[in-house]
Amino acid sequence: MHRKAPIEDINEDDLKVSKPKSSAAGLEAVMVSLQRGFAQAGPSRTVRSMLRVNQRGGFDCPGCAWPESITGKRKPAEFCENGAKAIAEESTARTVTPEWFEEHPISVLEQKTEYWLGSQGRITHPMIIRAGETHYTPISWGDAFATIAEHVNATTPDRCVFYTSGRTANETAFLYQLLARSIGTNNLPDCSNMCHESSGTAMNPTIGIGKGTVSLEDFDHAELIFVVGQNPGTNHPRMLSALSEARERGARVVSINPLPEAGLMGFKDPQRASGMMGKSAPISSDFLQIKVGGDLALFQAFGHLLLQAEEQNPGTVIDQAFIDSATEGFEAYRQARSEIDWAATEEATGLSREQITEIAQLLAKSKATIICWALGLTQQPHSVPTLKEIINLLLLQGNFGKPGAGACPVRGHSNVQGDRTMGIWEKPTEALLASLDAEFGITSPRAHGYDSTETLHAFEHDEVDVFVSMGGNFALANSDTEALEAGMRRAKLTVHVSTKPNRSHVVHGQTSLILPTLGRTDKDDKHPKGAQFLSVEDSMSVIHSTQGRLTPVSEHLLAEPVIVARMAQAILGDDHPVDWRSMAEDYDVIRDHIARVLPGFEDFNRRVRQKNGFVLPNPPRDTRSFATSSGRGQFTVSEFESLSAPEGHLILQTMRSHDQYNTTFYGLDDRYRGIKDGRRVILIHPDDLAETGFADRDLVDVISTFAGSERRANRFRLVSYPTARGCVAAYYPEANALVHRDLVARESNTPGFKAMMVRFVPHELQPGPTLDS
Repeated sequence: MHRKAPIEDINEDDLKVSKPKSSAAGLEAVMVSLQRGFAQAGPSRTVRSMLRVNQRGGFDCPGCAWPESITGKRKPAEFCENGAKAIAEESTARTVTPEWFEEHPISVLEQKTEYWLGSQGRITHPMIIRAGETHYTPISWGDAFATIAEHVNATTPDRCVFYTSGRTANETAFLYQLLARSIGTNNLPDCSNMCHESSGTAMNPTIGIGKGTVSLEDFDHAELIFVVGQNPGTNHPRMLSALSEARERGARVVSINPLPEAGLMGFKDPQRASGMMGKSAPISSDFLQIKVGGDLALFQAFGHLLLQAEEQNPGTVIDQAFIDSATEGFEAYRQARSEIDWAATEEATGLSREQITEIAQLLAKSKATIICWALGLTQQPHSVPTLKEIINLLLLQGNFGKPGAGACPVRGHSNVQGDRTMGIWEKPTEALLASLDAEFGITSPRAHGYDSTETLHAFEHDEVDVFVSMGGNFALANSDTEALEAGMRRAKLTVHVSTKPNRSHVVHGQTSLILPTLGRTDKDDKHPKGAQFLSVEDSMSVIHSTQGRLTPVSEHLLAEPVIVARMAQAILGDDHPVDWRSMAEDYDVIRDHIARVLPGFEDFNRRVRQKNGFVLPNPPRDTRSFATSSGRGQFTVSEFESLSAPEGHLILQTMRSHDQYNTTFYGLDDRYRGIKDGRRVILIHPDDLAETGFADRDLVDVISTFAGSERRANRFRLVSYPTARGCVAAYYPEANALVHRDLVARESNTPGFKAMMVRFVPHELQPGPTLDS
């Protein structure tokens, strides 16, 4: 029987610290998966969900975007521990009713942590709070949409913002961007802005596509795989199977990270008897414990060493024929990498010349290399140049369009890549807008809109009247928490399409609506033509269907496409040229529109019903060609850069706990790192801890410095940990308050969550204003 929602919140004084683990998954992961499912949803709903997750004809896991095989047989349990936790959170039998809101005024809710809020259950009714009120109260769907229409039509399009979470399905995302553009704005920030925006910004001008260029099957053919700035054991656990199998057949796996992560050391495969019995298979053959921000220097050094090796043994290292036939800019790159300052490189990376040279030799010998990366590379001021250096290395050895080779940005949320494909972008192309206009008879705005960081600035300057959030938790996901929350509270209307309570509902606008929606696991069958399905795109450009089968916890929930369509009808009126009603009633109609608007989606309705869906075109992978301005892959030249902390400061990066996915906390056990029952911790190298004058477990306040201003977050506990020297780590989103709104990746505007300069002071027992919430 499932347990009731917790009454008590986190007590940071209960923090427990143990030795970090050296392997991931195994029997413990299976047991935790079952326990969390049974506690939230009960045995029946848990088993029914797990049998269908990531299976053909089932539903796509609401967690990460790691793909399933489209050529081989699916495993009976095609999910990981954190996927099971995500499913448990969504399929929970706990409910948040109007009576719950009546018992919990905003004054109480604003004191609660995100863990407590998210643990309460699924929201059952649309709710509203108006200016001067203390509680959310129920509202009918009709009145909710009328309220939205009233506020949108009372302002101008440029003062309306439509935010999107990465779990939004393709059909919903397409309708959502169509709604925003029909209203007259490209203010379409999304979670990509805060995570992999740097990847697309680096890749589009260099290889002509902002997506990865490998398939899952390429891992069967790679000789060398890099995993950089990524923790797959927690964030993409199913990736460990691909890495483990690659190691078994002889591939080398090089992990590059400031933290030694359990999943990159060993993997106890729960799909195998040996793994269930505790036998760990090695993952990384080599580990470079790099300093935060040192990756650009490292990849520049690799380029220098590869060119040097080619000079010593001509024709054996670089792919000159590919460079000559398919790229440009090589000569300038070759000249830029002809020399290297080894002292500066060692200082920037925290690695020795010998360590770097050893890995460069592996690169030189490999004929098929995949480079994977995630947020460790995308959230620094020089992220875009860093990623362009990765592209340089891949171009140098012709690692595009051949088996076992390519670029692999590992996306986070399950459909974050699909959202962008569907047009969720503040900087749309003219081709997309012209196609939308021709298909629907509208006139889309051409001026670029706000990304997530620009939305934060707009909130601060009172330039947002209406903020609509399709999923997500914008208040906690972005940087500069205090300023953002204050700005959101001043907006005239905030609207949240959500499944469960979160912080953004609490720091609400003058009027605020919570619109409860179906989740991935729920049946969507209230349509004239019966049950409907949706589609998603995984991290390797495969489009496939997703269809839940669980009975929703409330009859008052609406599917996301229906919510968007009814919102559009209320705002735009019956005379608008778009037939919103037909798309809400039959999702095939949406897909027919998509097929005519977006290249690669021709015959969408037939192809998405195929056994494995279909794969979108990818020129670098498919034809070794590049849709850049010149039609060639672009070598680029970047200046040497790294992060350097001022005297008395350390470099802070944020990270997820193992019991966490983005701003959703499944529990309080980061067991691979040995942290339990607390989240306000700072992981710090023992030598750095000694130099600061503090001791292990001391309670401190953290002060960040940027551009002459300071931010403070109180009551963190220092924990001695084997991080890279000079670098510390804290959990996201607790540390987001320390990120200045202007600390961003140049070009992509992604917040600098991996680039904070911090110092510590003893915790004040009676401090001034804090950022504890």
